[in-house]
Amino acid sequence: MKNLELKISDKLNNKAEILMETLPFMRRYTNKVIVVKFGGHAMGKKEYIKSFAQDISLLQQVGILPIVVHGGGPQIGEMLKKLKIESNFVDGLRITDEATIDVVEMVLCGVINKNIVSAISTEGANAVGISGKDGNLISAKRLSIIDKNSDSNLENIVDLGFVGEPKKINTDIIQALINQKMIPVIAPIGIGENNLTYNINADTAAGAIASAMKASRMMMLTDVEGVLDNKGKIISELSLKKCKELLNKNIVYGGMIPKIKTCVKTVENGAEASVIMDGRRKHSILIELFTENGIGTLIKK
Repeated sequence: MKNLELKISDKLNNKAEILMETLPFMRRYTNKVIVVKFGGHAMGKKEYIKSFAQDISLLQQVGILPIVVHGGGPQIGEMLKKLKIESNFVDGLRITDEATIDVVEMVLCGVINKNIVSAISTEGANAVGISGKDGNLISAKRLSIIDKNSDSNLENIVDLGFVGEPKKINTDIIQALINQKMIPVIAPIGIGENNLTYNINADTAAGAIASAMKASRMMMLTDVEGVLDNKGKIISELSLKKCKELLNKNIVYGGMIPKIKTCVKTVENGAEASVIMDGRRKHSILIELFTENGIGTLIKK
């Protein structure tokens, strides 16, 4: 019996020590805005969503101001398949015609947004789901990309349809919700001229919101540990200058390139720092914020 009591006492002491270790980090982020981009495979399983919701709820309860921006590419793809609408991509961006934008808005603003709100609310926090169209939260403009033909060296502007990029963020809407102790859960749908609806990449939307809100952190939850060096080891911290060197030397490639570019732009435009991290890891947000070394790649000035 005495040995059992000692084991219980040791376990409680260890928990107390962990709480004491996290206290300085909680103080650091008290009343600070943390923008979390949640999407991709990080939101593909119930256990990932539950862990994410628990983390977001805890942030609010310890005095931090979380804002969630979510994607939904896989879910949109599944719905388009069911409706027999073909999907085409250019540089990872879905070409979005009139039929597709209706589906995108329905999936993002309906099923996904409300599921995330419900998950956070179940964990004891107050969350409200909105889209970038509500209150002109995200004013958008049409996004065009340049496709350079390597054979002819000609540059062609690719029409992506109703794919947009943020032009202006209405921070008053977000601040009003925060002032009411609500967690904004934002679907990345923007509103353009003539009330046109635009599909916006969730990383891009999260970065623009983090910059506009002068966030302490923009946390990009992905399917990888973070940025890797040329030996495949995770890089724990990068300056903006080093990020640009990695891009110029082609050390990073594929889907990591736009993520790094978004993080750099986010910091340059007003956020304190950005983090690229694995959102599939249980309680990844808490580990990144409340431990000395975190788990992802921190990008800052």
